[in-house]
Amino acid sequence: MNVDLQLSGLYPHLAGPGLRVAEPAALQDGLLDAVRLKAADSVSVKQHFFALEAPRIVQAARLLAASFRSGGRLYTLGNGGSSCDAAHLAVEFQHPVTAGRPALPAVNLSQDMAMITAVANDIGFAHVYTRQVLAHVGERDCVVAISTSGNSENLLAGLAAAKRRGATTLGLAGGDGGRMALSADLDLCLVVPTDSIHRVQETHVALYHILWDLTHTLLADDRSPDRAPDHAKRGAVR
Repeated sequence: MNVDLQLSGLYPHLAGPGLRVAEPAALQDGLLDAVRLKAADSVSVKQHFFALEAPRIVQAARLLAASFRSGGRLYTLGNGGSSCDAAHLAVEFQHPVTAGRPALPAVNLSQDMAMITAVANDIGFAHVYTRQVLAHVGERDCVVAISTSGNSENLLAGLAAAKRRGATTLGLAGGDGGRMALSADLDLCLVVPTDSIHRVQETHVALYHILWDLTHTLLADDRSPDRAPDHAKRGAVR
C-alpha cells in the first residue's frame, strides 16, 4: 500500500503528496473526525473483548479472590506504560474508593527504582522482577503481569519464578498474547486482540477496574470477623 495512503488513514488532518498540513478548515474537520474515529475504535475494541472474554474475566476474579481469602497478597508488574497500569492496579486494591470495601494487600514491583536499577546493572534487566518475586512471593499470593505485547522477557521470567513458588499467575496482554499467552507459567492470560497499543492499554484499564469490582463482590461474604482472611487478622502483616 502507498505510504501516503497509509498515513492519511492515521492522520486525516494531513493532505496531498508528502502529506502537507491541510488548510485550516479542512484541518479542523480532520481533527474532529480523528476524535470520533479513535473514540469509536476504543469502544469497539472494548465491546469485542469483554463480550469474548467475560467468562475468563470472572475466572480471573475468582483466582484473585481465592488468593486474598487465603491470606495472600497481590503483586503487580509491568514495563513502561504497563508499569503505570501495574501501579494503578495495586493502588485500587490498597486504597478502595468505594465505601464499605476494605483495603487489600497489594504491592507494585515496578516501583522500587533502587532495586530495579541494582539488578539491571549487576545481572541484567531480564532479572529485575525475578529477584523481587523470589524475595517476596509465596504460594498464597497472586502475581499479575501487564504487557501490551506479551513478550517482555523480565515479566516472563518473573511469572516463571512466581509459578515455581506456587503462586497464582495472571497476565494481561494484547495482540495475539505473545509468549505470555502460550506460557505454562500462567494460570490465565487475558488478551486484547488488537495491534493498537493505545487500544490495548485503554482496555486494560477497564479490565482491571472490573476485576477489582468482581473480586470485592466475591469477597463480600468474608467480612465478618470470624471469616476474615489471615492477613486481615494479622493487620495485613505477613
